[in-house]
Amino acid sequence: MEVIATSKIINRDGIKAIKNGQKFNKFSNIPSPKKPNWLKVRAELNPIFHKVKEQVKSKQLNTVCEEAHCPNISECWSAGTATFMLMGSVCTRACKFCSVDTGNPNGWLDKDEPLNIAKAVLSMNLKYVVLTSVNRDDLLDGGAKHFADTVQLIKELNPKTAVEALTPDFKGLFSSIDTLVNCGLEVFAQNIETVKRLTHEVRDIRAGYDQTLNVLSESKRINPKVLTKTSIILGLGETNTEIEQTMDDLIESKVDILTIGQYLRPTINHFPIKKWVTPNEFEKYREIGLKKGFLEVVSGPMVRSSYRAERALQKNNADLFNKA
Repeated sequence: MEVIATSKIINRDGIKAIKNGQKFNKFSNIPSPKKPNWLKVRAELNPIFHKVKEQVKSKQLNTVCEEAHCPNISECWSAGTATFMLMGSVCTRACKFCSVDTGNPNGWLDKDEPLNIAKAVLSMNLKYVVLTSVNRDDLLDGGAKHFADTVQLIKELNPKTAVEALTPDFKGLFSSIDTLVNCGLEVFAQNIETVKRLTHEVRDIRAGYDQTLNVLSESKRINPKVLTKTSIILGLGETNTEIEQTMDDLIESKVDILTIGQYLRPTINHFPIKKWVTPNEFEKYREIGLKKGFLEVVSGPMVRSSYRAERALQKNNADLFNKA
């Protein structure tokens, strides 16, 4: 992995940002270990992949698949699914594991985005759609109304489509959480990302372990009918005891679904990988989580929060052993 100098860009919306979210820093001289065979993915692109790509491009949409350099993009797009990223491609935060560009959009929003996404869902004939977004600390409500407007327009054009919202923490504002969980979605997700000890080392200083737990528990209190979901990435230096404690904290916060995956370092400027977690270890974490009371635990090296999200309630680890 080459050393990447700090790169400042102006994106298509005219917003200045740090490309990939991280400047040259103390991590930049730490090499990444060689990937094990179980993390090597062969891209298989079919006509459906190119149709999804054209939809995204023609409607000027953002996807976390592209912005976060997701390793599953070929599988998901070839299956006709994508995770749409709302409110632009520039995040106001700079988590050390994330490759999304960081900057200050200064209140910018694409007013046509909610309808464009709803139309894309209709055109792609999606029965399950995942929406996520960048953090927008520059907006008073963190972008909650824009997020909710998008969900409602999707439902208007696609009444039978289920919607999962993977949201920012909205700075912990209960009013923003209320706006989201009462807008008609089926699943509300906010990622804990890592164990408590590593939170401030890995996540942006404005994020918080307890804040995420509060967001998740409050969403369940406001609307118990909406499923709650979160995700942990492993390989950052966490211990088994810390992973189990995080599971316990999430259960106490009434979280229904947990996803667990391997951290993959986006660039040399990001937080270094401390460990490659084996497939067998991921299986054990799934078993532990189910015993603790989660409705489902989707756990595997390539798992990401929105990966095979529509299969979570099949309760078979998102059918990870069937790649068909």
